[in-house]
Amino acid sequence: MINYTIYKNQNSDQWVTFVHGAGGSSSIWFKQIRDFKKDYNVLLLDLRGHGDSKTTLKTAFKQKYTFSALAHDILEVLDHLQIEKSHFVGISLGTILIRQLAEMYPNRVQSMILGGAILKMNFRSQILMRLGNTFKYVLPYLVLYRFFAFVIMPKKSHKQSRSLFITEAKKLYQKEFIKWFKLTAEINPVLKWFRQVELNIPTLYIMGEEDYMFLPAVRKVVESHYKSSQLFVIENCGHVVNVEQPNTFNSVVLSFIHTTK
Repeated sequence: MINYTIYKNQNSDQWVTFVHGAGGSSSIWFKQIRDFKKDYNVLLLDLRGHGDSKTTLKTAFKQKYTFSALAHDILEVLDHLQIEKSHFVGISLGTILIRQLAEMYPNRVQSMILGGAILKMNFRSQILMRLGNTFKYVLPYLVLYRFFAFVIMPKKSHKQSRSLFITEAKKLYQKEFIKWFKLTAEINPVLKWFRQVELNIPTLYIMGEEDYMFLPAVRKVVESHYKSSQLFVIENCGHVVNVEQPNTFNSVVLSFIHTTK
């Protein structure tokens, strides 16, 4: 089972589960824990190979990772803790896993809060993925990861987010990075399906105004998924909204969760 941390709140039966992105770990939520645990039970996850979820012999020999297998890792923790339903907060690639989980087990997902959500790979990100696939066995993965971090979070004001993700990525193994990178092969059909199908689950997209690679696609999806979805754009903010603008992120997300209890 993947590693998890819980903060119990004796006055609440509601759970909020946090799902980080590729190369990160549950430590990226350090600016959220204090505010969220005041009103909710909090569950933090480390995805496979990240944080304290070290690769075991069992997973090391699995041929490849899939979005459904990674979503099932999350379900395994929910079942183990006997959490019937949870609000889910994700960032970047974590948003894809939350949506995948909601696709497979909609009755377990009370609401989805998708920060820096990835719903479509634009031209620049497609080129990035091709470059990564070409060089993933040649270059040390940290060289690739630093490059990606600078392309996705290019501004001076994004420096903290870049540094945090690069620091966490250093804890990955090269083989683990390659397994995660191979997920990009199935990302386009998965995202296409997500854009087409609206789920009957309250959804908040919370995006940075400067998240130029992913914000345009989210705007379009929210327009067509208007029954269940809403969008909040944080000014002067890049991709990793929870780190760059934690106060705004926390107040907007908590307000949304309060309305979906």
